[in-house]
Amino acid sequence: MPESIINETNLALDRYDGNVFVITMRKAPENRLNSAYAQKLIGAFNTVRKLLGEDAEGAVITKGNDAKFWCTGLELDESDSNPYANSEGFFPLLATIMDFPFPTIALITGHTFGGAGPFALSHDYRVMNSKRGFFSMPPVNLGLHFPGIGTLPRLKLRPQVARAMLLEAKRWTGEEARKDGIVDLVAEPDKMLDVALELARQWAPKAKMGVFSLLRNELYGEAGRAFREISYVHGKPTGSPAKAKI
Repeated sequence: MPESIINETNLALDRYDGNVFVITMRKAPENRLNSAYAQKLIGAFNTVRKLLGEDAEGAVITKGNDAKFWCTGLELDESDSNPYANSEGFFPLLATIMDFPFPTIALITGHTFGGAGPFALSHDYRVMNSKRGFFSMPPVNLGLHFPGIGTLPRLKLRPQVARAMLLEAKRWTGEEARKDGIVDLVAEPDKMLDVALELARQWAPKAKMGVFSLLRNELYGEAGRAFREISYVHGKPTGSPAKAKI
């Protein structure tokens, strides 16, 4: 049985096998991200980091709470009252995951839209529901932009796939996403967690020598730097607000 570390209304953190942790998002509606919730997720990642310590084996899975939604992006209305909402929450969340010293897995239980795209891509591995849910980044349809929005698709995906994601707002099913290299594995809804846990156990030992995040930054450091440059910035705009909202 997993050990409960955090058990709150909208977020849970459970420990499996001593060194594999599962963060479960359960924020209504649809696990949409605002600055406060992004900070809560950052806190969960930091809790894992402190519990595991230096040069330890470990991995983190970020999952949704049901088979319909993983995350449907940002609460776009928050920027109406706080133009720095993303700089205080979403961008630091991406930077935290990109710099995390242990392997990370996005367990994409269902629909993954908008800002959930870079959120998922910031993880090292992705496992997606084979039966339900679409993966789509539609900023081109919303008139939305922030510096660095294209770095993860460009660094992690084939050029044609990155183009379809960012410039065409294509929607992928789980199997289509696997074929295009957006996700690593697809799994039946009742097997998804088991598949993600197996993947986490496979790669958790790679963190033991203490260079996992250093080597990740050799591959994708440009993205991490882009997100850090717009995190906790209040003296200038860090992106354009969406012209349309969903």
